[in-house]
Amino acid sequence: MLLGVNIDHVATVRNARGGVEPQPIEAGKICEKCQVRSITTHLREDRRHIKDEDVEKISKLNTFLNLEMAVTDEMQKIALRIKPHSVCLVPEKRQEVTTEGGLDVAGQLEKITKFVKPLVDAGIEVSLFIDPTEEQVKASSKTGAQFIELHTGSYSNAYGTENEETEFQKLKSAAKLGQELGLTVNAGHGLDYKNVKRMHEIDGLYELNIGHSIISKAIFTGLEQAINEMKELIK
Repeated sequence: MLLGVNIDHVATVRNARGGVEPQPIEAGKICEKCQVRSITTHLREDRRHIKDEDVEKISKLNTFLNLEMAVTDEMQKIALRIKPHSVCLVPEKRQEVTTEGGLDVAGQLEKITKFVKPLVDAGIEVSLFIDPTEEQVKASSKTGAQFIELHTGSYSNAYGTENEETEFQKLKSAAKLGQELGLTVNAGHGLDYKNVKRMHEIDGLYELNIGHSIISKAIFTGLEQAINEMKELIK
């Protein structure tokens, strides 16, 4: 498995004071030094953390930029202009603290298929952030997207409880189905230094996208050490 690092919360700290420190581009350079597979940034409609200029700077690094974004005309135009290595389409609500659940691909199949096509035509890899259900995996395979990212939030919340195995098996089944349908399967959301170990039990997972836990640990250890510790866990 490969590691993608979400650096949104570096911008969250910066924006808390309305100043210029810490700079997400500096976090991006450390990610590059650590040879992660990708750097993820979520450019939200309200620009609550990552801002347009951050995306522009990070897109110029050699490490792949994975741009998380909502299914909106504004975000599609930005992606087609910047041309990140990949985009991950996610649901988005202004009032949410973080992304709540996966994208309802099955419920808006035509819309998402039309949205995906110009991105793929531009040479951008497209991933759909979905809940690990058969319905959503099958719908995703019809959109033209090459990747899915399984939402691991329910598993992460259930880790260490009686519901852990149920949630884990949903991920395992969804990953297997996705691969059978020709999709490359990633996973992420809520993964940390303890619960990430079970991802090794899911055959064929390509990349894990982890942010909050790595940035939290980095406060005490520094970002380079936090990234390298996670890399060792997911080898």
